[in-house]
Amino acid sequence: MKGEVVRKTIGVILLTVVVGLGFSAGVREWISIPTSMVVFEGDDSPITDAVESFEAVTAATMAETNVNPDGNNAGFDKQISLEVAGFPVKNIDVSVLPKIEVIPGGQSIGVKLNTEGVLIVGHHLIQTGQDERSPGEEAGIEVGDMITKIDDHPIQRMSEVGEYVQAAGEAGRHVKLEIKRDKQTIHKELKPVKADGEHFYRMGLYIRDSAAGVGTLTFYEPESQKYGALGHVISDVDTHQPIIVHDGHIIRSSVTSIEKGSNGDPGEKLASFTGQRDILGNIEKNSSFGIFGTLKKTNLKNHHHDEKMPVALSTHVKEGPAKILTVVNGEDVEEFDIEIVSSVPQKQPATKGMVIKVTDPKLLEETGGIVQGMSGSPIIQDGKIIGAVTHVFVNDPTSGYGCHISWMLEEAGITELSTEKAKAS
Repeated sequence: MKGEVVRKTIGVILLTVVVGLGFSAGVREWISIPTSMVVFEGDDSPITDAVESFEAVTAATMAETNVNPDGNNAGFDKQISLEVAGFPVKNIDVSVLPKIEVIPGGQSIGVKLNTEGVLIVGHHLIQTGQDERSPGEEAGIEVGDMITKIDDHPIQRMSEVGEYVQAAGEAGRHVKLEIKRDKQTIHKELKPVKADGEHFYRMGLYIRDSAAGVGTLTFYEPESQKYGALGHVISDVDTHQPIIVHDGHIIRSSVTSIEKGSNGDPGEKLASFTGQRDILGNIEKNSSFGIFGTLKKTNLKNHHHDEKMPVALSTHVKEGPAKILTVVNGEDVEEFDIEIVSSVPQKQPATKGMVIKVTDPKLLEETGGIVQGMSGSPIIQDGKIIGAVTHVFVNDPTSGYGCHISWMLEEAGITELSTEKAKAS
């Protein structure tokens, strides 16, 4: 009986000690320190912050081991060992990436792009005698399909469609269509018809071959002249599907007025293209993280940050104050205060990596918060580019989403360039 009481007493004491350790500051800090980190070459601040917070509540010391013996650790690894009284208590594996610096944007840009083929945006009925019919719909052609060839002729513009359809109609034959649908190529045939009293044959399809709008430049890399903008994909206004880009360009844009956002209405920048010939660069890609290409002109002064600025990984973004660069009047880039409400460290690409809130009184007064056309505005924290504005909350225009800059750099090909330079050096 006595032995059982002793065992229970010892058990209670041990449990109390374990629970006490769990609530101790040192143990909590030890648990919070990750076992692996990714940092840029020359920037050990994330490591230092983690170690110093641990050292503040323990008698820990740090030992560092370079995995790469020549000391050039860009693209290589090193290991940090935390020790207490000479005994290792935790190891941190650190991956060192080549340092990346780009010039932040903020400039308002006009976006003009051409689709790869012609996009089907709807069906329309043609009055033929007593019937109304759409040959395109009857042939199984769907909204969102992209016609890339007609009778084996490549198609890139709407103006090219009419002559082939007319020729087939006059010959009384079917027209052969090559169509892209969900990354697959399919083939369809239809017989054009003409409406009563008309001389032109039609397919019964509404088509589009281009899109235009206004957005914001996020960054550019002055050596390669590669840029990224918008922070989100450009989708067709009718089909809501991403536009497959054949070619396009960005041009200088001037904000003429602002439709202020309110609950249920996100608002919008109204802008004019300041010269059809003042082309800033081409558009090579339209992805989930924006548009990307190569600049022809790099004299894009934003009057705030015209020099190269380092970028930060998603794991280094902190909740708290930050700034965005954007234009609300004319072509002048201004700096405004925001708050990073939350940030999700991401190992896989995802567009909604941060929740942000506009706190700047001037921006709130002029725009109500985040408005359409502000997408792509670079987000800066602690002297580093951390991401770009992407979406606004419809029911709260003061808040919205941002994407982490690393995914945009990857889409632009800048991450790959930096790695190649590091290996070459």
